[in-house]
Amino acid sequence: MRKNKNLIYIAGPTGIGKTNLSIEIAKKLKTEIISCDSRQFYKELKIGTSPPSLSQLDQVKHHFIHNKSIHEVYNVGLYEKEAVELVNKLFEEREILILVGGSGLYADSIMNGIDDFPEIPNSIRESLINEYNSKGLEVIQNKLKKLDIEYYNEVDLNNSNRIIRALEIIKFTGKKFSLFRTNKKKDRIFQSHVIVMECDRDKLYHRINHRVDDMIEKGLEKEALGLKDYKHLNTLNTVGYKEFFKYFEGKISYTDAIDKVKQNTRNYAKRQITWLKKYNKSIKVYFNQDVNKIINELYKSLK
Repeated sequence: MRKNKNLIYIAGPTGIGKTNLSIEIAKKLKTEIISCDSRQFYKELKIGTSPPSLSQLDQVKHHFIHNKSIHEVYNVGLYEKEAVELVNKLFEEREILILVGGSGLYADSIMNGIDDFPEIPNSIRESLINEYNSKGLEVIQNKLKKLDIEYYNEVDLNNSNRIIRALEIIKFTGKKFSLFRTNKKKDRIFQSHVIVMECDRDKLYHRINHRVDDMIEKGLEKEALGLKDYKHLNTLNTVGYKEFFKYFEGKISYTDAIDKVKQNTRNYAKRQITWLKKYNKSIKVYFNQDVNKIINELYKSLK
């Protein structure tokens, strides 16, 4: 039986304009937006995660924006459960929904499902985070290499969150993290379609640098200063905050902190672009392409 409900995932590297495009498409299609940006969930992170503005939120109903606190335990497994439940409910009255965000794993959890992992005690997670904060990335990289070479050879080794997630499961279960990864697609009541936004590399980097400058003007330093007491939280091991924490500790200069935010954001965009290559059946659109042309291309894929 053909599924007649359609989830449209608007993907692309950070800073390319996914928010604006998703709002324009949602307005044209008279539908709602589900966010899968894993840092825009947190209400304390109002500037550094570039969430939709209040005026943008007024234009289209958004879900999973500032709905959590940094002090809550939240992960992709919990998100999958909540988001799929909401999507199924919204599809009772709608034919199309928009999914948008740069966190590819969170997007995949809705579209395809993720493997089921055991719940990990907070004490294990916190001990690994403390080890990372005190000893650095290389230490946890080497630990993963020793305990699970298969996942070590596959994971983005610059992504401390992924490494810590694997290590906490290994420590709790005594089994390799890779053994829990079956990649078995879960059944959904809807079809998923992916739109990947693209942009010339130099243009993208210019947009990223400009956006960081805009965050600074809006008060990113002050926001980070108000959160420095919670820097140990994994949620705040995030570009835009961790660099300022080092500045507050006197480890780098103010100028270096801003330059590092820009550099780390550009590096994050590179990793996102690599991740997006797996969507080989996606609709590719240029970042400033006319929205009506994009919708026409989309409708062709829905037929």
